[in-house]
Amino acid sequence: MNPVADPGNLVLGIETSCDETAAALVAGGDRVLSSIVSSQVDLHARYGGVVPEVASRAHVQRIVPVIAQAFEQAEPPVGQAEVAAVAATAGPGLIGALLVGVSAAKALALVWDVPFVAVNHLEAHLHAAFLDEPDLELPAIVVLVSGGHTMLVLMQDRLRYRVIGETVDDAAGEAFDKVARFMGLGYPGGPVIDKLSSRGDRAAVDFPRAMLHDGWNFSFSGLKTAVITYLRHHPDASAEDVAASFQEAVADVLVAKARRAAAEHGVKGLCLAGGVAANSRLREMTREVCAADGLAAYLPSRAMCTDNAAMVAAAGWWRLQADGPSTLTVGGDPSSGLPGNY
Repeated sequence: MNPVADPGNLVLGIETSCDETAAALVAGGDRVLSSIVSSQVDLHARYGGVVPEVASRAHVQRIVPVIAQAFEQAEPPVGQAEVAAVAATAGPGLIGALLVGVSAAKALALVWDVPFVAVNHLEAHLHAAFLDEPDLELPAIVVLVSGGHTMLVLMQDRLRYRVIGETVDDAAGEAFDKVARFMGLGYPGGPVIDKLSSRGDRAAVDFPRAMLHDGWNFSFSGLKTAVITYLRHHPDASAEDVAASFQEAVADVLVAKARRAAAEHGVKGLCLAGGVAANSRLREMTREVCAADGLAAYLPSRAMCTDNAAMVAAAGWWRLQADGPSTLTVGGDPSSGLPGNY
């Protein structure tokens, strides 16, 4: 049976919030027909981080081919006539990058005479795990960790959630990037530190776990400084050991707080989301804690952890059912937060 046989089922998602140009076709909010991501990592690596103007120009060049590829690789095959809505990330993110995706989505929605749906990027990440596990049981505690955000979210239902904790300074992914830059490991920092850590002793250096037992918020700025200070005083230290010890400190705080939150709120499982959710040690510790506490561990595939348009299409489908179409006057909002609503 064609999964898009029902009218109103198929959503084209577009993601351009940072340095990934992505398009996807998702049916019914959870069935991925195609998901295309064009990464700009090589463009930004020489600068040690994302350059907004470079990212925006690359999105302009890649957006049309990426959307075309999403249709070409859809399985089962679908055409434009079957698209019921077009969803795009409207924020948070880089304003120039956001406007490329939002403008493309609005244009297609107008030409195809279908609804346009503006999607919050963080809310999209909350839907990523459902694309791998549509039967994911709620309520759950979601650890949303990326280069720009670190949040602890109590998710009661698809669109019912609230932020119970967040970083007061650096995001976890930001700390990975800054530590990797100081160590001369290149950009992006998360994957290279993860790989290096596999050969190191994670107990070699006892780095601080800031705010470990203090409420639900996080702080990683001090940890980043501690790593840099340690390296300045121990220039011959093993890079593998330092990377492993740093990664252990980050994962330890994230998982410990998520575990306590799960117990306090009586949820059924722990879920990871965001780019840092691809970190192997964070995934391993989450599985261990869930097994010990009798919780379900919901770990999205690595393709669904990083920025992608499938999660945007999924969130867009659910928002369309609940709120209807977005107005075409909606623009990009680079600083929008997660719209918790209970």
